[in-house]
Amino acid sequence: MASGEEPPGEKHPADVQVELEPEPGREPVEQQYLPPGDDDPQREGSPHDPELSSLSNMSQFSTGFSVDSDTDSAMGDLSGSMSTTSVRSSIYEFVQEHGRTFHKYKQGRYWMPNDPIEQDRLDLQHAVFLMLLKGKLNLAPIENPQSVLDIGTGTGIWAIEFGRKIRDPQSFLASQLAWPALLLSGQLLLTSAALTLATQNPSADVLGTDLSPIQPEYVPANCHFEVDDAEDEWVYSQPFDFIHLRLMFHTFKSHRRVIDSALEHLSPGGWLEWQDYYCQLQCVDDTLAGTALERWVRLYIEGGGRLGRDMLAPRRYKRLMEDAGFVNVVEERLAIPGNAWPRGREQKLLGLWQMTNFLDGIHAVSMTIFTRGLGMTAEEVELLLVDVRKDIKNLGVHFYFLTYFVYGQKPLQPKDDGNNGDDGNDGDEQ
Repeated sequence: MASGEEPPGEKHPADVQVELEPEPGREPVEQQYLPPGDDDPQREGSPHDPELSSLSNMSQFSTGFSVDSDTDSAMGDLSGSMSTTSVRSSIYEFVQEHGRTFHKYKQGRYWMPNDPIEQDRLDLQHAVFLMLLKGKLNLAPIENPQSVLDIGTGTGIWAIEFGRKIRDPQSFLASQLAWPALLLSGQLLLTSAALTLATQNPSADVLGTDLSPIQPEYVPANCHFEVDDAEDEWVYSQPFDFIHLRLMFHTFKSHRRVIDSALEHLSPGGWLEWQDYYCQLQCVDDTLAGTALERWVRLYIEGGGRLGRDMLAPRRYKRLMEDAGFVNVVEERLAIPGNAWPRGREQKLLGLWQMTNFLDGIHAVSMTIFTRGLGMTAEEVELLLVDVRKDIKNLGVHFYFLTYFVYGQKPLQPKDDGNNGDDGNDGDEQ
């Protein structure tokens, strides 16, 4: 299953044909990102980066969305408020910038804040991914994991739900089964596949790590948290059966370093899974072209690059994992609508949640990247965001987030098998 590039014209298994509602004067166009920067062909994100070729023709990817020309239809009460509260620990001091608080440990490493506003956004973001995956927490075909690591755990909601699912499947199922009936009030849909996954594992110990100690004080007995930096040397005393990372594309300077550490600390046959946005926003037609939102995306990628981060890293996860020694590596790509523009109640709800998630997070991440990476003033950023927010809310802009799910397995047997001299760990991220 560890195949190379997809053959030209071959559709991904998750793809579904898009049934676009006719719009006079509008024709679908391709979106291709040509990042700013030098012309070094080995540089990540350079115009000569061969990894960009697989995304140069987005006509091979189908979102499954249909544009809804009646923007008021099927909306109903989807705009109802949604909030979460929990007891947060505050072990370490935080630092304040642009009116928000950030982690002090490894200050500046992670660009998003950690205050209660951000914690609520992270929990909403978790709901977006649950709805996208029809109630599943992961796609890797894990079997009876005994030790699980969640890197960049945030509020710990994924780790807690995974631990609760494994520890007490009956309680987990009881809460999940109520979701279909409560879909309109902000709950999620659960498939039979997720129900099966919830009952197949009797127990597991789940560790969540993050740079900020913002997880709840009271958690399941089999779930615990630590403050840690995944780019430091890993010192865990026991291997893991499953390692999960979500929305970490702009966090690491070297994704390969993290992948190498994960491979070393997985049990034979264990799985690593990335779940990440491809932050070059896509569009089913030409409605994103010329907007402030399109300009914001270009600046976001450029600013992140100047700060040493590959903002388009998800396109490279599959190759990096295969180069590191993972086997059975699978790349799946799904689409999240940027607002409630698609046809259909479920897609509108998903888009509404994602729009709220985007709007709630865009100020903080823009202030960090645009002021530090691009040298813009706070006033210039605020002025830009006025029009960007209008575009995000505009149902006439049919944009979506291409979202990568990449998972692979540590070989059951050591890779050397008589080929000594290659430890598989000498390939730096290029």
